[in-house]
Amino acid sequence: MSGNDETRQGLTGGSQGNLAAGEVAAMVTQSPDAVELWAAARMAFCSGDFPQYASAEWMALPSDDPRRFAAALEAAEKWRKYGDEQALLDWFREAHRARPSIADRRTRAELDLAAHRQPPRALVPTPGWPPIAVPGQPGRRLAYPREKAA
Repeated sequence: MSGNDETRQGLTGGSQGNLAAGEVAAMVTQSPDAVELWAAARMAFCSGDFPQYASAEWMALPSDDPRRFAAALEAAEKWRKYGDEQALLDWFREAHRARPSIADRRTRAELDLAAHRQPPRALVPTPGWPPIAVPGQPGRRLAYPREKAA
């Protein structure tokens, strides 16, 4: 029986399903097989028996401890599902920042006054530029008067 067959039996067998953290660590230190490391990390992940990623407890774990990998796997999955935590916190801060009071805003009369139409500016033709089309008067154009040559 190969190492992979034993791992498959360990994952499907009832006695291996609820390994304590010490048993998982012992299983990995006895066999440095990558498949077995993955299986042990998966079991630790499913049991929830691992420290939070990047915590002091997580940093104290040996690099080949499956609980360390399980915590990294959980952090990666949360990142995939929920995105950047700092961006989410910034969004919450922006959504809950104090807004100006309605009483401090401009009144409807002030807004109406600001929206009042200004009188149109006088159209002045400029030398060297083409004639100006007069708005509201189709076909009428203003042109700079040409001086007659002598």
